[in-house]
Amino acid sequence: MFVIIGYVVVIAFVFGVYAATGGNMAVVAHAAPHELAIILGAAIGAFLVANPAKTLKAVLAALPKLFQGSKHTKARYMALMALLYDILTKVRKEGMMAIESDIEDPAKSPLFQKHPTVASDHHLVEFICDYLRMMVSGNMNPLEIESLMDQEIETHHHEGMVPAHALQTMGDGLPAFGIVAAVLGVVKTMASVGKPPAELGAMIASALVGTFLGILLAYGFVSPLAKLLEAKCDESTKELQCVKATLLASLQGYAPAVAVEFGRKVLYSSDRPSFAELEKHVKQKR
Repeated sequence: MFVIIGYVVVIAFVFGVYAATGGNMAVVAHAAPHELAIILGAAIGAFLVANPAKTLKAVLAALPKLFQGSKHTKARYMALMALLYDILTKVRKEGMMAIESDIEDPAKSPLFQKHPTVASDHHLVEFICDYLRMMVSGNMNPLEIESLMDQEIETHHHEGMVPAHALQTMGDGLPAFGIVAAVLGVVKTMASVGKPPAELGAMIASALVGTFLGILLAYGFVSPLAKLLEAKCDESTKELQCVKATLLASLQGYAPAVAVEFGRKVLYSSDRPSFAELEKHVKQKR
């Protein structure tokens, strides 16, 4: 929603102020279609050359999510920590083997299904179950598990950043393709030097529209999407770090209530529930 609002604001102020100060919109409207065809065609072609098929698929999968709100809210984090609290409490009361059936088939586990917000996220559930499965196997060194978690989180973050980097590279190239379109317009103008000055002026103006559109598309449309993708990837990574901190605290012998506090402190302050909020939520779920 905010992406669309942002785009509307960009277009309204750029073209609105231009028209309000006496700018000739007819020149822009006349030149825009073929200038856009050159810029976007070249940018898409270069994008296809620069990125392997899996990156292209990742970008196509990520783009629709940009027009949705963030799923990483305070409510989701509280559901996640309540789930971890329930699992660790069961482990503390009944032993590690008690959760074996839960982690082998989380879709049928009452613990996971009590928190559908988390249970519906396949990647997050898989991350939790994989490390709980290691803990069930016994004799795991906390330092070794921490190192493995760090490597997996780093890999997850790197994969999540691939679409953002691809879009950012495309955005960085748009001003150059705008110059290409403008140069072609100048070439066309220079080949028509015998025409009246008024016609030559209109042709030069049309050529400059190419440079304008390249810069506008880069910094007003494509690059902001890349930054938004980076922010969403960071949120997803932070969620895994919360799970990591909680499970490691439990592995080192801390009680479930203290272990989830480790996880809570990892979260961004804007989404982090207070100690009282989390405690109340956990008690209600129990």
